[in-house]
Amino acid sequence: MRSPGPSRTLNATMRVGNKDMEQRKISWAEPYKIKMVELIAMTTREQREAALVEAGYNTFLLPSEKVYIDLLTDSGTSAMSDRQWAGMMMGDEAYAGSRNFYHLEKAIQDTYGYKYIVPTHQGRGAENILSQIMIKKGQFVPGNMYFTTTRLHQELAGGTFVDIIIDEAHDPNNTFAFKGNVDLNKLQVLIDKHGADKIAYVSIATTVNMAGGQPVSMANLKELRALCTKHGISIIHDMTRVAENAYMIQQLEPGHADRSVQDIVKEICSLTDGATMSAKKDALVNIGGFLAVNDWDVFEEARNMVVVYEGLHTYGGLAGRDMEAMAIGIGESVQEDHIRARVGQVFYLGKKLLDAGIPIVKPVGTHGVFLDAKAFLPHLKQTAFPAQVLAAELYLESGVRAMERGIVSAGRNKDTGDHYYPELELVRLTIPRRAYTQAHMDVVAESVERVYERRKSITGLKMVYEPKYLRFFQARFERLPA
Repeated sequence: MRSPGPSRTLNATMRVGNKDMEQRKISWAEPYKIKMVELIAMTTREQREAALVEAGYNTFLLPSEKVYIDLLTDSGTSAMSDRQWAGMMMGDEAYAGSRNFYHLEKAIQDTYGYKYIVPTHQGRGAENILSQIMIKKGQFVPGNMYFTTTRLHQELAGGTFVDIIIDEAHDPNNTFAFKGNVDLNKLQVLIDKHGADKIAYVSIATTVNMAGGQPVSMANLKELRALCTKHGISIIHDMTRVAENAYMIQQLEPGHADRSVQDIVKEICSLTDGATMSAKKDALVNIGGFLAVNDWDVFEEARNMVVVYEGLHTYGGLAGRDMEAMAIGIGESVQEDHIRARVGQVFYLGKKLLDAGIPIVKPVGTHGVFLDAKAFLPHLKQTAFPAQVLAAELYLESGVRAMERGIVSAGRNKDTGDHYYPELELVRLTIPRRAYTQAHMDVVAESVERVYERRKSITGLKMVYEPKYLRFFQARFERLPA
């Protein structure tokens, strides 16, 4: 697991892809030891080809037993700690008033600072409830780039998403450190055109997934808070990876180097009015989420609605043991050694790919490395689904499963029926927390390199089945002829 030299460096004073990245000649080791293993097996190329055809060239439809290294998502796929597993044995499965709920409530209040908590089965449960409460038909929901489930819930509630992220976020080669920032001028133009009362709220994600895991700066959040306060607009925080964003602020933004990640996390949350959380990421659990707000009226309505859609307000679709594991995981998520190693492993893979000349989103994000499919396969039109193709080819090459984040994920315009055509056409190599070693990252990098060597011979796909919602989960494809 050791590899000498600067590629093992975990000091992220500057991010991979920046010219002046610090090059310290030290090695490091993961801040944990492995006490249990899950055996995995490599399949043959013929087996993988058959599996791809059966799955319609959609990596979401592959059975996990046929996957060697699974980088589809970091959602619910991380390894829990011994303390979390011990906590699950303390599950209070009472239907009402489980002690684990109160432990979770306190953990959220202490770590994030929000007043009122409604647990949900996962993040999209919170998005559904929040959207129905806060969005009126015809309102706009500006945000720093869309996320798939978030935008869908906003649209189903009658809202219209408006992208207000800075332009740099749409350029995979731009190395600005905080490409998740909001363009305040774009937001002001929207307010001036439609009026503040037509803005349901501003949806702000810390570490923007669809932009490549790009963080938001504290300075930008403070400016956004001032603008929204001036116009009486609420800010709702997608805090799925807030600890990772806080770490990047600590490492990159002047004035924060001596602060703890936990302190920065709490300040980020204090600049917002409420949050949705998929605890399957930062909080290191296999299932769970919550809605957290400071407004009593919103909380009261959410507490009523959760009973309809999820479960009683003191469990929200979760077992007591799941809430206990989440409470413990929240505390672990802001530990300095953990977050440094977590993001550092992503940087390690990113640097290997950059050194090999592979086109990726720069700077490297916090939860995964994003291959630039447009630059990787420039001979394919976007309507041939280059990111979908690339994800399939990577699996075919080595059994590594990744995720498309391009035209398929973007979906269709609900009014025109045409595809959305995002500037970014990406394949996400998402790294689960505490699950894989650096040797696994070496295998992934070598697999990508081999696909890159034969890239000119790769052909596109056509979509042969498209579900009504969130098509990237279940769409099916066939190969186009050479």
